[in-house]
Amino acid sequence: MADNSIPSFKAADLVIQLSSTPKTKPEVASFGTVFTDHMLTIEWSATEGWQAPLIKPFGNMSLHPACSSLHYGVQLFEGLKAYRGDDNRLRLFRPMLNMNRMSKSARRACLPTFDHSELLECIRRLVEIDQDWVPHSDSAGLYIRPTFISTEPSLGVKKPGHALLYVILCQAGSYFNNEAEALSLWADPKYTRAWEGGTGDCKMGGNYGCSLLAQYEAVDYGCQQVLWLYGEDHQITEAGTMNIFLHWINEIGEEELATPPLDGIILPGVTRQSILELTRKWDEFQVTERYLTMSQLCSALKQQRVREMFGSGTACMICPIGHIVYQGENLHIPCQDKNTQLTSRIAKELTDIQYGRIHSDWTFLV
Repeated sequence: MADNSIPSFKAADLVIQLSSTPKTKPEVASFGTVFTDHMLTIEWSATEGWQAPLIKPFGNMSLHPACSSLHYGVQLFEGLKAYRGDDNRLRLFRPMLNMNRMSKSARRACLPTFDHSELLECIRRLVEIDQDWVPHSDSAGLYIRPTFISTEPSLGVKKPGHALLYVILCQAGSYFNNEAEALSLWADPKYTRAWEGGTGDCKMGGNYGCSLLAQYEAVDYGCQQVLWLYGEDHQITEAGTMNIFLHWINEIGEEELATPPLDGIILPGVTRQSILELTRKWDEFQVTERYLTMSQLCSALKQQRVREMFGSGTACMICPIGHIVYQGENLHIPCQDKNTQLTSRIAKELTDIQYGRIHSDWTFLV
């Protein structure tokens, strides 16, 4: 919940201004390129507090050239999706986890707090208004991007006295162009995504902007994404913008699904948490949050103990990993038969929940 010392905005005060010129809706657009007719904006100042939420036609925003989000990266964002089920109803997948994470990021950025339920209701209304943009597809959805920026009009490095929380929507088709194929990763300790005491566990733009150079260097090595390593022992942390999972027979001969622990370096992904809870409920193998190193992975590959690796995230859902370039070697990551592999099983169960084929309290009806 919000800090009671700072009164939150209220969804009951929401003002709605509908667009008079709705745009032509594509069947399904590629991720992040085509935006809907409306957006949500909520302004805040230290002197006046939160203003009434406003849903208005989608359009450009005006910012002071000195605002600290532009100069110092005082900003954050979230990402979740709306899915159109087989029953034609719209569902959000575990949205309160996004609200909680956004609030945590806001505290880290010295931005004001808010009531999670009030923001979620405002988002629900925005999705309801633009519901015709949600694709009739079981492989696509409507991506929701809540964003929170400092609009402090000063070059002083200080806690913001002005801020803007806004939400935009876009269609979300395939995140990767070759989604059917397993990803290739470049693993090199040359670059670090996050570090102890940093902001790796918050969803801030700076975590992503600083990854671009490494991403393009990965392409030079024939890979699509970066496998982020940390520390002298080359700990495996994340893959591109995804959490990472290793399905293997561990050092003591047990079948295990392992993912790095939330130690401040790893982003607490909603899909990550859902995979952990789902597979623990199956109770078929060990499900562990533990440190993993490249040395452990290389040994397991040589001993043929690796079954599969995959990344997880809201945009990509679940993406199998096919090979890793590390210290001049091309490490082949096995994939089981497509009908039995763990990635396919997890992906099916999660999508069945998201699209309403399985009843679950993880979904929030719009």
